[in-house]
Amino acid sequence: MGCSSCSSGKDGQPKGCKNNGTCGTDGCNKLTVFDWLSNMSLPSGAAPFSCVEIRFKNGRKGFFRNAENFSLSIGDIVATEASPGHDVGIVSLTGELVRIQMKKKKVDLDSDEIKKVYRKASQKDIDIWQKSRDREETMKVRAREIAIRLDLQMKISDIEFQGDGSKATFYYTAEERVDFRQLIKEFAHEFSTRIEMRQVGFRQEAARLGGIGSCGRELCCSTWLTDFRSVNTSAARYQQLSLNPQKLAGQCGKLKCCLNYELDAYIDALNDFPKAETKLYTEKGTAVCQKIDIFKGYLWYAYEGEWMNWHKISTEHAKEIIAANTNKEKVAGLEEFASELLEDTKTDFENVVGQDSLTRFDQPKHSRRRRKNRNKRRNTSKGGGSSEKQTVATNKSKGGNSENKNTGKPKNQRNKRHRSRNRNNDKS
Repeated sequence: MGCSSCSSGKDGQPKGCKNNGTCGTDGCNKLTVFDWLSNMSLPSGAAPFSCVEIRFKNGRKGFFRNAENFSLSIGDIVATEASPGHDVGIVSLTGELVRIQMKKKKVDLDSDEIKKVYRKASQKDIDIWQKSRDREETMKVRAREIAIRLDLQMKISDIEFQGDGSKATFYYTAEERVDFRQLIKEFAHEFSTRIEMRQVGFRQEAARLGGIGSCGRELCCSTWLTDFRSVNTSAARYQQLSLNPQKLAGQCGKLKCCLNYELDAYIDALNDFPKAETKLYTEKGTAVCQKIDIFKGYLWYAYEGEWMNWHKISTEHAKEIIAANTNKEKVAGLEEFASELLEDTKTDFENVVGQDSLTRFDQPKHSRRRRKNRNKRRNTSKGGGSSEKQTVATNKSKGGNSENKNTGKPKNQRNKRHRSRNRNNDKS
């Protein structure tokens, strides 16, 4: 976890506020807001903005009116107006930035839908709120069991208790309309609380649950992304991506939101390209576009009937051919334009790292003794006929040396042994 109060405890369970990354100290929560106006004071005579932004479970936020002018700061736990009763949340933003956020979200300042902040939460309010939060996980397991028993085509993804514990909101996803009247009756009888069912989309479900994306980072929808724009397969076509649903889909099962991030840049770059549907008419035949390289500014065309032979030309040449076709003129062929872009694909090997081959360690190692013996034999063979005496001498010297090495005794002792052996032979 990000801060000390949420550091992981036994078996990976978070300590402290136990909010699983949405802690009250505003250090490691989802959709954290940086107040870049915090070190600036208001001009003289200006009243502070009367509304504050309050965060609830899993990044759910709302704007509330501070009618009593409480001195609120980021991270304070407050009790807010709810229907019925009151709710408990954490202040995520104060000051003039709230005005900007309300303008961005198109929330009217004088609207009656903006609810009030009752007070700063007391210890009793926090205890009731924490006790209700501890019940959510066991209730979710039991609620799923009841939904499966009733054979309802729905998935209960999360449960959120109101701050005073008087109401529980069940978030679920379903592809079709679900009749959950019997389900609400059993939930009310099982959990003894007010029940509210709220259907969310698959993107909202992934944002509430969180996770790790294919890029290796935390999901954008659970960290900073607040609005979910529609994503079409045309975004993948503009970026020349393969239409593979397994690679283009995120954890929510829909197309990834990041497909829209660079889409505008690709559309601006494609304005300089001729349309892919436009055919080029030459004396050798009609050419059809097969591929586009947006970064390098090249296009590949192939004649009708010769689909295996592609000709690479630049965007300027393609526009030149199209301009000639509009004047009812035909060029000789694409080869004269493609010949200017021919590249020498022959590359010389350069030993940049200082290593000859990656498989050099796979070869068996030869002992140094064998190499020395081979070198000596080569040197002796070069001497010709006189080398026989040298080889005999070397063999004798080798034999003597080997005896010296094996025995490790002086020559006098060996001479005495030879004499004693000769005497014994004479006597016999």
